[in-house]
Amino acid sequence: ITNSENTTNLSVLVGELFVDGPLWKTHTPLEKNSKHLMIYRHPCILKYISSWNKNSKYYLAVEEAVPLGHVLAKQNTLQICIGLHSVLKALCFLHEKAFVSHNNICTAAIYVTKDGSWKLGGMEYVCKFGELSSDFLKKSSNNRYNKAVDPNEEKHIQGSSRRDFIDIFSYGVLVCEVLKSKSDDDIPSLTAFRDFCKNSLQNIDVATRPKLSTLLEHEFFNHEFIIIHSFLIELPLKSDEEKTQFFHSLVERLRAFPEVTVASQFGNLLLSRLVLLNKTAQDELLPFILCPKEGSEDSARNFFSEDVFRKFLTPKLLEIFCVRDAQIRLLLLNCFKYFVHTFTKEELQSCILPELLVGVKDTNDYLVSVTLRTLADLVPILGAATVIGGKRGKLFTDGRPVCHPRRPRKNSKKHEPAPADTNPIIHTHQLIMNLPERPRPDGEEGETSAEEAEQSVEEDLDNWEDWGETNPVVQDNGESSSLHTNSSESVASVFEMEVTAQVSNSRKKSLPDISELDIKNQASSEQNDDFDFFQDMEPVIETSSKYLVKEDLEKSVSSKLGVEMTEEGGEDGWGEEEW
Repeated sequence: ITNSENTTNLSVLVGELFVDGPLWKTHTPLEKNSKHLMIYRHPCILKYISSWNKNSKYYLAVEEAVPLGHVLAKQNTLQICIGLHSVLKALCFLHEKAFVSHNNICTAAIYVTKDGSWKLGGMEYVCKFGELSSDFLKKSSNNRYNKAVDPNEEKHIQGSSRRDFIDIFSYGVLVCEVLKSKSDDDIPSLTAFRDFCKNSLQNIDVATRPKLSTLLEHEFFNHEFIIIHSFLIELPLKSDEEKTQFFHSLVERLRAFPEVTVASQFGNLLLSRLVLLNKTAQDELLPFILCPKEGSEDSARNFFSEDVFRKFLTPKLLEIFCVRDAQIRLLLLNCFKYFVHTFTKEELQSCILPELLVGVKDTNDYLVSVTLRTLADLVPILGAATVIGGKRGKLFTDGRPVCHPRRPRKNSKKHEPAPADTNPIIHTHQLIMNLPERPRPDGEEGETSAEEAEQSVEEDLDNWEDWGETNPVVQDNGESSSLHTNSSESVASVFEMEVTAQVSNSRKKSLPDISELDIKNQASSEQNDDFDFFQDMEPVIETSSKYLVKEDLEKSVSSKLGVEMTEEGGEDGWGEEEW
């Protein structure tokens, strides 16, 4: 199930509320297991969360874990070694601190958490040393793991003062079972430790069985990897001086092992709450852990590669971002830009971004400022519309000058000599047609119609033909004059002169006087071919009766605007009806 308060998963054990048996008259096995887990707390013992009754069932909620039997086949030798070490420390705690005996050490009583740690459970047969008797062993022997039960335990309990021999024997059986197919190639002294557990821990003479605490000094449990793991597990029990010395040298000690092994076994431990809040760890350990490698330059400085970081550490960081602790949040935000690319867009948008928006509303000004800088790192990934939201628009312009790249000049090709049968007039017309468009005159309204444009082109062509007939350069038979020599350069020069002359003639046409542009005074001769630039501006007045202006007959000429004076009607100007 999922705990909605802190969004962490839990495991729930379900048992019957009534069980037959001589040991379960007052409490069922699950109820006793729940009671002992709640009393005996240790980092290597399964963590108790809650328990309750419902519908003739008893429920026990513990930390997320699965039985060892479900995952033992997938465990490598190093993981098994670490797991046996954890179980051994839990038993030492029960024997030396709580003075109780577990009485059922086997794979069924061990659970594996999501980070790979082995936790001791199955506490239904726990009994204090003072209450341990042959009667209790006789009643419980049928329900305990058969192979882990000492055949002579009832006789030993009466003839010896020791009460820890039951767990010593069962632990020896456990070691032999989980290490039976392993060799020294994986871990040094593995075979020696397995033989020791078989011969010494299962010895018939109870007095010669060593205490479990002495096994912690065996070479099998004293290589560097196990020592680091053990210290991180027992971190709450260590002094400040021990923590400072440990974290000061931890980075160099971890470099002796493959990064995948370190990430899989130590990933969650290195990101635990006690490590994140330790000042020495913040300064000398976490900068190397929270910054994945991005290139060859980071290989010597940072520890985990990007793929390993994404697989083992990123899921843990997603959980930590939900923790509302100012110091932990500031630590993550200061390193956020280094590992932000290890999250997917969905994780950033659904998990990280909502938590950052919560931090913006905090009363801690420094936390708000760091959170805002972190939000800036999300904009290139998620986009401003997702991070900022709201209505946005383009309020700024780009004022940089536009740089036009220079085009390389092409070598001008020499004009080839014109063929003998080529008429220069035709080339002249082609040049004229390719000239840039003449700018519109000032005061022009609207656009020139297609008919007017076509008429203008025809008039220009007629002018060119008239000019060509008087041109002394061209002969009637179409042959070039003496100016057109075999040199192509001379032909091009003549064409340029002709075009220049025509443009000059067109520019020499002057506009009429301003008085002549007046509609009342404007008159043009039938023989005047000047182009009327204001023909589109002629007003059109529609009336039922035409009133003509009387003009002097001497000045009256026929033109487009020419009118004749006639006397019609008996009124001067418009009548009321026509108005």
